[in-house]
Amino acid sequence: MYEFAVTPAITQIRRRGVEISEVTAGSIGAELELEPGDRILRVNGRTVRDYLDFRFQAGGETDLVIDVRKQSGEDWELNIERDEAEEFGLSFEQIVPRQCANECLFCFCKGNPETARPSLFVRDEDVRLSFLYGNYTTLTSITEDEMRRVIEQKLSPQYVSVHATDLEVRAYLLGVDQERADITQKMRRMLDAGIEIHAQVVLCPEINDGEILKRTIYDLAELHPRVRSVAIVPLGLTRYLTDERLTPVTSEFCRRTISEVSIIQDDLRARLGTTFAFLGDEIYLRAGRAVPSRKHYGDYPQIEDGIGMVRSFANEFEALLRRLERKPPLHPERLYGTILTGTIFAPVLRKQVERLNRRFQTQLQVVAVENEYFGGDVSVAGLLTGGDFIAARDQVRGEFAIIPRVALKSDEPIMLDGLHFEAVQKEFTVPLYAFDFAALAAAIESGFVAPFRESLGAGLALPVRGNHAVTTSSF
Repeated sequence: MYEFAVTPAITQIRRRGVEISEVTAGSIGAELELEPGDRILRVNGRTVRDYLDFRFQAGGETDLVIDVRKQSGEDWELNIERDEAEEFGLSFEQIVPRQCANECLFCFCKGNPETARPSLFVRDEDVRLSFLYGNYTTLTSITEDEMRRVIEQKLSPQYVSVHATDLEVRAYLLGVDQERADITQKMRRMLDAGIEIHAQVVLCPEINDGEILKRTIYDLAELHPRVRSVAIVPLGLTRYLTDERLTPVTSEFCRRTISEVSIIQDDLRARLGTTFAFLGDEIYLRAGRAVPSRKHYGDYPQIEDGIGMVRSFANEFEALLRRLERKPPLHPERLYGTILTGTIFAPVLRKQVERLNRRFQTQLQVVAVENEYFGGDVSVAGLLTGGDFIAARDQVRGEFAIIPRVALKSDEPIMLDGLHFEAVQKEFTVPLYAFDFAALAAAIESGFVAPFRESLGAGLALPVRGNHAVTTSSF
């Protein structure tokens, strides 16, 4: 039996095959009398471990033999002929993540209070989730079976937490020995097989900054264009992550980092035609510096890691203002309310909202919400909790309040402290909404008319890619 999670990562034994969770009426699956709870074990004799296997093995095949274990325990063998583009109409159980066995100094899971939502304690180290959602892996414990799967199924791109190419420094940061820390051959094997890689550096002052960071960037740049980009994001400390080996990120540190990396970026743009190494938005905001231009970010290869989101937001807001110039808000007097966001993004959002107010006589205000739940230097919108928003409710002015959609779980309206959105709503004396930028823009353009108020449920269904919901500027 195949086990995706193996030593040294935590192992979770799974039943054979992949379980069907839903069958679309009128589909091939329905015609075959497949039902939720049935498990697909093999396709054309090949073992199915999860829905990625099923998609890969069944994709493009017109003649199929599928082995199914019915929920009753009965085994079926289905011989199927279908058109190549014809869908099965099957949905499957979610992948159970392989979990990490490293002991990274900076691991955010170590910074969670005991009352945090259980999923925050899952330290995933799974190449499948890297491909599907952009979750980062260290590749320290990838197995030969997993490596072959990535290459065979073309699970590209992969997102790899490199942190440092200096082996001694990388091993120290990950809490492993240097032999495990060395992923040079693993990366080269993927790259030689046509798997693209996006790299990440969690920047820890006095550990992997300065010359170590410079070496890391240039080492990875030697592998461009197969290594497409490098994201450099700052260490985040909560009140619960108090490892004495870690030094807090300061404004001065951010300014120095910008100066040092800007020289490298200029050099790489001249040599490679791309910025290649991108600093996280939070570094610019903490330094009190403006984020770079649209051109700096190219096709935004690392936007889900908080790279370029502030610039993207500014561009989207400019586009909104241009639309409003052509067609002003239908009911500007109804746009009297409060937008709550994280402390680091609040000044950016406030500046734009004040422009809107001056031009169109709207009455929106922005409130910077302190993160008391995690504490430390946590200041991004995506890590705000229900309790944090409730604590800020006395600052609300107007007829409604808006919180960032990114503060809620991607697939259900629950916050990081476990509070349900409806429970938080009840603590406010005005209607409370959870919007992303598109929903906010639509509300402004429509003047918050009644039909839009009813769209909250649909808004909660917006997808969030992996763990990258907790970004700087997803207001």
